[in-house]
Amino acid sequence: MPKLETVQLAVIGGSGLYQIESLTRVKEYAIKTPFGDPSDAIVVGTLSDRRVAFLPRHGRGHRLLPTEVNARANLFALKTLGVTHIVSVSACGSLREHLHPRHVVVPDQLFDRTRGRPLTFFGNGLVAHIGMAEPFCPRLSALVADTVEASGGTAHRGGTFVTVEGPRFSTKAESQAFRQLGFDIIGMTAIPEANLAREAEIAYAVMAHVTDFDVWHASEETVTVEMVIRILGENVTLAKQAIARIAASDLPPSDAHSALATAIITSPDAVPARLKRDLAPLIGKYLPVEKKAVKRKNVNRKNVKRLF
Repeated sequence: MPKLETVQLAVIGGSGLYQIESLTRVKEYAIKTPFGDPSDAIVVGTLSDRRVAFLPRHGRGHRLLPTEVNARANLFALKTLGVTHIVSVSACGSLREHLHPRHVVVPDQLFDRTRGRPLTFFGNGLVAHIGMAEPFCPRLSALVADTVEASGGTAHRGGTFVTVEGPRFSTKAESQAFRQLGFDIIGMTAIPEANLAREAEIAYAVMAHVTDFDVWHASEETVTVEMVIRILGENVTLAKQAIARIAASDLPPSDAHSALATAIITSPDAVPARLKRDLAPLIGKYLPVEKKAVKRKNVNRKNVKRLF
């Protein structure tokens, strides 16, 4: 693996977005993490005069189910590169009449309906309670919406994104219940990415491309894989244009960048040294790895000359 470089901006590509052809001076990094391998090699290239990291969430060729995506490895690898801002490009279903296919929603709230996914980097001797009242970075989300509109797309600012386990689509009963609960869009991957990005102190925003009306809409076609891929294919140019504009912009400050400052509750002396080493990219500035004590060699007193 080539020596790692430092990259601020990363894009996680969802269904339909598996590469960004306009990247130049491309390098690939196969980064090993304490949580296993990421979905694929991380591609780093130059876009709008900025080095940008790109990771296909489901792997090239779309090999991974939503539940099989190793989000911890993905986020840890991006943090290892120094990433401070992530734009997640995702497919979603609309639960509202005014959110049409081919529109883009930049949500501001998140609801977790997944089951059994690893939701945290912590445990095994280190406890942290991260704040998630605002699961998406407001400033980065505003930049995403601005660039979608500047690229000719229709952007909706705000909304609640419910994340379900998948891989199946909703039943009609579930879809109607989600509407009654006030949710706006539905997808399968924002959890645990949003949680983990906050634990990694990375600003995180979602560019959610509406592909369908889920199954609740009486007069619209029921969601299918063919429909999702077709509409995402039509929107992929929009996504790439918006990403190029984001890369050309000043990346905003974010409260996420200090999210762990008040979250770690475990006494530093109680955290295993190995855990501190393994999680150093995440917690190193709060729980530095202790330097190993240098053992003093035994001195043969017979060979020591007296100085007095």
